[in-house]
Amino acid sequence: MDKEPITVEGLEKLKLELNQLKNIKRPQIVAAIAEARSHGDLKENAEYHAAKEQQAQMESRVIGINDIIARANVIDVKKIENNGNVIFGSTVTVKDLEINKKKTYKIVGKDEADISKNLIYFKSPIGKAMIGKSLEDMVVVETPSGEKSFEVLDIQYI
Repeated sequence: MDKEPITVEGLEKLKLELNQLKNIKRPQIVAAIAEARSHGDLKENAEYHAAKEQQAQMESRVIGINDIIARANVIDVKKIENNGNVIFGSTVTVKDLEINKKKTYKIVGKDEADISKNLIYFKSPIGKAMIGKSLEDMVVVETPSGEKSFEVLDIQYI
């Protein structure tokens, strides 16, 4: 069972989701199953089968979150001395040299990654290329859409 790095914010988000599933979603599904069961014949009861399927998916997610939390190696980047390098948990502002546009990314763990929120998995091509870089370093990344070049403009441990 390998430890997976996760930010403090990522761990809190998972704990919040787990609490929501256990204390709100689970009772709702149990009530829906009871309601569907009261309608009689379970063999042809679509509501019952849908509620049971929803229950199975929810319980699977609860088990998954518990596993992630058990394997979590929480890294609080705010408590690490800022040596000017991009590390796990740091927030990096880069300039895309092709389109001359600034972008800001946070380097995070697998379960937190969400490119739409500029949260990049540290083992992704961009994440790997940025780790260890310093201010004004050039970052060249081979992506599925071709080679991308960035210049590191700012590194924050926030």
